[in-house]
Amino acid sequence: MARTALVTGGSRGIGAAISQALKAQGCTVAATYAGNDEAAAKFTEETGIKTYKWNVGSYEESAAGIAKVEEDLGPIDIVVANAGITRDAPFHKMTPQQWQEVIDTNLTGVFNTVHPIWPGMRERKFGRVIVISSINGQKGQFAQVNYAATKAGDLGIVKSLAQEGARAGITANAICPGYIATEMVMAVPEKVRESIIGQIPAGRLGEPEEIARCVAFLASDDSGFINGSTISANGAQFFV
Repeated sequence: MARTALVTGGSRGIGAAISQALKAQGCTVAATYAGNDEAAAKFTEETGIKTYKWNVGSYEESAAGIAKVEEDLGPIDIVVANAGITRDAPFHKMTPQQWQEVIDTNLTGVFNTVHPIWPGMRERKFGRVIVISSINGQKGQFAQVNYAATKAGDLGIVKSLAQEGARAGITANAICPGYIATEMVMAVPEKVRESIIGQIPAGRLGEPEEIARCVAFLASDDSGFINGSTISANGAQFFV
């Protein structure tokens, strides 16, 4: 059965790979973005995946955007909460603004994305909720108190939604990527990148497509008994 999927932050990096993997699996996909109109237009031109612009940190914008997606493409069966930002600073230098911006996007943004879709999933007795967390939500990270807090909180959201949605045929799971070869990571100085790779037993960065394949499985009918789980995709860098 063809499903409709929404991927937040779905036009670049890991999100773009997820959007394309779900399309390849037969889903009708909508990808959201926050600000880069040129990149979103190019992504749509290259993939045929429709893009929608809104700020996941705003409930009103999210609800309106989701309503538009469902008007265009039909009820959303699969939601991938992938949108995220960083505002890194050591804790003693972190500003309230840096804290709040990350909380609004990475944590509240998950609520804003899933909450408007949840009633329809319950009514239709099917749903797949997949949240992209992070290795740093599992182990913490220097200068990322805000980011690590949100990504740890995302895991709590998933475990709670799994219990609430199970009897309605809804699963909620998380993926915690390690260091992935996205534009952001590849843009850091080579020596820093080599230091990062040196901490990964696999001896390399992950590829966005490797995270996307995890999502594609969790979004499928085959994953129906996997609920409230976390997939750690980090090349053996960290175990929970």
